[in-house]
Amino acid sequence: MMKKVNIPRVVIAATQSSSGKTTVVTGILRALKNKGLNVQPYKVGPDYIDPSYHGMAAGRKGHNLDTWLVDESMINDLFVQESKEADIAIIEGVMGLYDGGKNGVSSTAQLAKKLNAPVILVINVQSMGDSAAAIALGFKLYDSDVNLSGVILNKLGSPTHKALIEEAMKKINVPVYGAIFRDDSVHMPERHLGLTPAGENNAREVIEKISEKIAQEVYLDEIIELAKTAPAIEVEEFEAENIKKDITIGIAQDKAFSFYYPASLAQLENLGAKLKFFSPLEDETIPDDVDALIFGGGFPEVFAQELMQNTSMIKSIRKANERKMPIYAECGGFMYLMQGIYDFEQRFYEMVGIIPAKAQMNKKLQTVGYVKAKILQDNILGKQNDEIKGHEFHFSTQIDTQDESFPWAFEFTKMRNNMKYKAGYAKDNIVSSYLHLHFLGSKQNAKYFVEQIRAYKKSLEMEEN
Repeated sequence: MMKKVNIPRVVIAATQSSSGKTTVVTGILRALKNKGLNVQPYKVGPDYIDPSYHGMAAGRKGHNLDTWLVDESMINDLFVQESKEADIAIIEGVMGLYDGGKNGVSSTAQLAKKLNAPVILVINVQSMGDSAAAIALGFKLYDSDVNLSGVILNKLGSPTHKALIEEAMKKINVPVYGAIFRDDSVHMPERHLGLTPAGENNAREVIEKISEKIAQEVYLDEIIELAKTAPAIEVEEFEAENIKKDITIGIAQDKAFSFYYPASLAQLENLGAKLKFFSPLEDETIPDDVDALIFGGGFPEVFAQELMQNTSMIKSIRKANERKMPIYAECGGFMYLMQGIYDFEQRFYEMVGIIPAKAQMNKKLQTVGYVKAKILQDNILGKQNDEIKGHEFHFSTQIDTQDESFPWAFEFTKMRNNMKYKAGYAKDNIVSSYLHLHFLGSKQNAKYFVEQIRAYKKSLEMEEN
């Protein structure tokens, strides 16, 4: 049965990357929360770090809306589910409004149309006058199906500058929803993968400072009214199933490993898994009662010294591997399970060592983009030739794997150019690679993984009996 749900919502997009939209959105989220609103934040695309700021600013978990990782038909359901009890949903775009794959696939514009949400365009107007209006008009006319409802002017130089551009916007009938003056002291901390994750720095102070500025220079009440114009979303009504949680998965989560999609982990819970979080940095061992381990992405290269020194944790992971416990790892987790990591200065740090390879950090970004991953041999995620959608984003490379017998996990196909290459590692109980997947969008693989964990647990119980 279908139902209609009213969720006030607005997409904050930009003309291009580095326009300041993450700073603007984070400030808006906090400023709205400070006004007493229950705000649900979203990020278009696969980014892990921006949602960490969104969540801290809004006081609700930030979620990703990615039409490649999660089938487009499921986006509205995910959006409605995670927006429960929210007064307003704020959706931050990715790159420029129309940037994505062929025909705008996975772009902010595609997502805005899918959600039938009004769009506000952030424009960096530094060293610009009436041309800002020409840009806004071009974006408005490029796709009439996108409801581009107004702009936020960012990095204004003076009140005169503001008045000049506001007058130009009046000529093209594009409302202004904010006029933010340049302030170089207000910025988000960065490192090689983009922003530094919110949990690692004085993010709360930074967010509060940004929100104070946004509350003064962005027209929040007008944004709230615009969000209310979004029509009801129609979704299918499901009855929640009461599924017995009969397995436990240990999730590595700390400053070194923080790249997880909440909805992806929730899918494992929906299939009967209890999640138990632990820290490879701080804890002495993995939890005693887990039946499988997941190591997500993050920054093991930044915390390599601390990870290497936690030898009791490393030993406990090795013992779990000896027991053939199912272990799945992505990107940073993949690096941690290798023999070691060469950092940017070529210093070597010994890691867990259950994957016969090493990770080499590089000054330049090695790979970014969406991929299809074909499973090369039956493993804990699926059967040979099964395909999984995912994405890559990493500065490191997998080295010392020239042996012809190396058990590659996948054949990756880049969606950008169809280039194919072998990747990762899969043997017995381990699957690990640079692939970031979303279990909600890879439901069959999530189900298969959980079934493999159940089989492992049952085999242990039979041995004990």
